[in-house]
Amino acid sequence: MSPSPDPPSTLDQATRDLLVAYATAGRPPIHLSTPADARAAGARAWAPSGSGPAMREVDEYDVPSVDGAMRVRVLVPLRQTGAVMVYLHGGGWVLGDIDGYDVLGRELAVRSGATVVLANYRKAPEHPFPVPVEDAWAALRWADARRELLAGRPDAPLFVGGDSAGGNLAAVTALRARDGGGPRIARQLLVYPITDCDQTRPSYRDPANQLLLGADTMAWFFDHYVGDGDRTHPEISPLRAADLSGLAPATVVLAGHDPLHDEGRAYADRMAAAGVDVDIHTYPDQLHGFLQMVGVLPASAQLLDLLGRRIRGTAGLATPGSAG
Repeated sequence: MSPSPDPPSTLDQATRDLLVAYATAGRPPIHLSTPADARAAGARAWAPSGSGPAMREVDEYDVPSVDGAMRVRVLVPLRQTGAVMVYLHGGGWVLGDIDGYDVLGRELAVRSGATVVLANYRKAPEHPFPVPVEDAWAALRWADARRELLAGRPDAPLFVGGDSAGGNLAAVTALRARDGGGPRIARQLLVYPITDCDQTRPSYRDPANQLLLGADTMAWFFDHYVGDGDRTHPEISPLRAADLSGLAPATVVLAGHDPLHDEGRAYADRMAAAGVDVDIHTYPDQLHGFLQMVGVLPASAQLLDLLGRRIRGTAGLATPGSAG
């Protein structure tokens, strides 16, 4: 579905302006595109402006994974790194890459004081489930084994997070870490994550939520990622995991105008009911994908600040400008 030229009035003005511009550009909807065309259109439409904050170091590595390898980009901020954050980007397991998330990763590194590892996990349909899960898991274990190299201390807290499909992969790696006895994760940060394959929840069916991401686009993503496979598998739909106890503390971020709102809330509530330390933050006037709009939507900067504070607070890192 293409965004309406008359967006819901409950969105903030910056988002409404963005949707009007997108609608008038006349781009075909994702679900009527091939993966290659959707990738090319997304790279043009959401290319970040500028290069983001300067880093002390920017390095890239090839990380072995199942039947191949993937690339990770390590972003070390100029000031104070005492933690490691593995970040898994969004894009429905089909779109996106670490180049498109480089500015976001740099901003997160500055705000959090952590070394950010952007994982360029392989994408469907060329690499369907479970390859992206295996790549995310490989990135987390790679970072875990290099905490001292990445953050200057062998006991540096390790975080995992991501948005949308990246939030899904982050949740799944947290489950794997629990079940495998490690790596120890200090906190998982899940930004409007995909947690279930059920597309009948009210937020999925609400016409006001069919914006940049709609139910038809999510169906397209699932078709490419899973095909005829079992979409209820807990490493596809982590909300279906039998037990959510013992997971790392979680920060869950939800957008008010998002088909995924209800399943994200259900996952947060189930973790909390299982005894996990969970804090939930809802942005009622935002749409799915707003974090990625760095320098475009004011709420993106607000959320980056929140994530930075959660990482600093969990890791015991000083805030920018303070002593220590």
